[in-house]
Amino acid sequence: MTTDFGELGEREQAVLALERRSWPGPGAKERAVREQLGLSATRYYQLLNALLDDPRALAHDPVTVNRLRRVRAARESRR
Repeated sequence: MTTDFGELGEREQAVLALERRSWPGPGAKERAVREQLGLSATRYYQLLNALLDDPRALAHDPVTVNRLRRVRAARESRR
């Protein structure tokens, strides 16, 4: 799907792909982030949070983005 906002870059697509996966145990996702993307967990989550507000990300993977937006909203409402 093409939008007026252009396409997501490879790194942004890789972040969303990691979020689609299920993880076997604690630390597995963070290890994959370091090994596959070369990012610290902190930087990864900063990028992910920015992606949730990016219309290109929503167009690319609406199911994942909407799920993560719901999780974020629930977390914010508990604060």
